[in-house]
Amino acid sequence: MRTTCLRDCLTELLRRGGQRQGQGRFCFPAQLSLARGMTRSRSVRQRSKKKRVHALEVATERWKVLSKVLSVVDALKKEEEHVTPLKRLEILRPQLGLTKPNKVAHFVRRSPQLFEVCRDSRGVMWAGLSPQAEALVDEEARLLEDHSRTAAEYVTRLLMMSVDRRLAIDKIAHFRRDMGLPYDFKTRWVHMFPEQFRVVRLEDSDYLELVSWNPNWAVTELEKKTAALTGDANANGIASPPGDLSLSFPMKFPPNFTSYYKFRGKVHHYVKRGNTDQFQKTTYLSPYAEARGLTPGSPEFDKRAVAVMHEVLNFTLEKRLVTDHLTHFRREFVMPQKLMRLLLKHYGIFYVSERGKRFSVFLTESYDGTELIEKCPLVRWKEKVLQLTSYRGRIKNLGKFAELSDSEDYLFDSDDSSDANDSTLDVKNEDSDDIMDDGALADDTEMDVGDLSDCCIE
Repeated sequence: MRTTCLRDCLTELLRRGGQRQGQGRFCFPAQLSLARGMTRSRSVRQRSKKKRVHALEVATERWKVLSKVLSVVDALKKEEEHVTPLKRLEILRPQLGLTKPNKVAHFVRRSPQLFEVCRDSRGVMWAGLSPQAEALVDEEARLLEDHSRTAAEYVTRLLMMSVDRRLAIDKIAHFRRDMGLPYDFKTRWVHMFPEQFRVVRLEDSDYLELVSWNPNWAVTELEKKTAALTGDANANGIASPPGDLSLSFPMKFPPNFTSYYKFRGKVHHYVKRGNTDQFQKTTYLSPYAEARGLTPGSPEFDKRAVAVMHEVLNFTLEKRLVTDHLTHFRREFVMPQKLMRLLLKHYGIFYVSERGKRFSVFLTESYDGTELIEKCPLVRWKEKVLQLTSYRGRIKNLGKFAELSDSEDYLFDSDDSSDANDSTLDVKNEDSDDIMDDGALADDTEMDVGDLSDCCIE
């Protein structure tokens, strides 16, 4: 377990490497891609306060904070001795998901149990992982290893649901954190299960292709839960080939639910009794069955799309996803172009939170208030990380759409008294992201900070 103090790491780095880059020079990536801004639909943003589920909005903010913290942890893990100048983190701000005008230094200082900050004798501020954070990094590595088989099953089932039985590796990478895939997913992990899938090169891109069909995995999570509730003795037996299903989806509504929402300037019903009953009774094709012949816009097509989204969300650790990640798979999973419309229409099955710049979709049946009903070890690990931050769940202006909900002051306690307490490291330097139609965004799940030896800036 790494418990090295930041000061010791900096001392060693400055003594060993101060001469390599020349006086006053530090290495940084030459080019950094900026995340594109996402076009937000005014119709979605203008939903009234009554249409929002307070508990799930709080959950959205909580996981948003965690995502930012884990991005900084990931960046530090890629650095030598897990320390780096704060100036470097500031340059990496777009990839870390941190917003202006607040400085990265303020964000890091707000979690002193996770990050250590100090100044060297030249006045350069450095950040590193605390001993507690180092211990959590080691724990996460063990948990990811334990989760590896389950993750491989879910990736295989994604391939089984796709029309061509193959998916671009870069697209699957969008789900890395959500599905608990390891950090070496693109390089080593994809080759560890040759009996399930293989890497193929097509059109200058790497794809993951299904090797063998497992009939036991061609059973949806909804089928398994229904069989368990009904006491079906064959629930764990050899499954029949996927075909038509007529299962009803669990629906959950908030206590103050009202049945209207505004979409494209028109008032629509979230739920009409007759429409809901008709939808639940509609027979649909299993997500694992061949879907090329379905007619877009038909009830069968839409219900199958709901089933696909329901299945994918069940594969995730937190039973939630950024909606952009779903839109990347419209063609592969045979889902409608107006995906957001479908999510909003089936409000009792899914809940869409529009907090900040990126929308999130929840599987409502999996939540009791703000909490997941079933938590896997990786989710509990994330909660341990969150407990070491300064986030205390005090969300301001939750009743209205907040453009500032991505800012660090909005997410964390605003009191920051650490600026005046910068510690000084006395080391002699030897050589001193229309969402309705298009959800593409730069991926924040596979951050690559580049090779530090390629270029330098003053």
